[in-house]
Amino acid sequence: MSDRNTLIRSLHDVGLAAWFGGSLMGAVGLNGAAKDQSETARVRARIASSGWAKWTPVNAGAIGAHLFGGGGLLAANAHRVAAQKGVGASTTAKTLVTVAALAATAYARVLGKKVELASSSDPQDAEEAAQHPIDLDSAQRQLAVAQWAVPALTGCLVVLNALHGEQQRPEEQLPGMWERARSAATPFIPQHS
Repeated sequence: MSDRNTLIRSLHDVGLAAWFGGSLMGAVGLNGAAKDQSETARVRARIASSGWAKWTPVNAGAIGAHLFGGGGLLAANAHRVAAQKGVGASTTAKTLVTVAALAATAYARVLGKKVELASSSDPQDAEEAAQHPIDLDSAQRQLAVAQWAVPALTGCLVVLNALHGEQQRPEEQLPGMWERARSAATPFIPQHS
């Protein structure tokens, strides 16, 4: 009933695991450790920014792997998306949550880069920050919200993956496809008052 897609499923799942886990660890561990290391907001921002900047390339790779794997799974399971009741809706929900997670991740990175430049002791960074001045406190508050939005949204993706896994079980596929076919075959009968 279903073919094996081990490589694309692995890329999808490992990419999501790194995206979720890295963002959660950063929001909890990295930001928390930075707060413990200094009394001043500028130094805390510099410490956290350094860690987040080092994570960015790994995170980009994880997101790329997740998206590539997700596209592959969508192509491999297109028949189920079209034919099995509930799979199209959960796929649409997963797509919307993925877009929201990507937007939150991008927004967090933009804010993070601004905070990084504004808190840097490097004269070149200070010069670049002066060209685009920001209110460091305001940017850090917005960044805190964005950094928590990413693990919340990617956590939702983990739950939607579990739902997709359940929907792919053989005992779910046949009844779901039968229900979809039955619904499509039932003629529309207008109701008269």
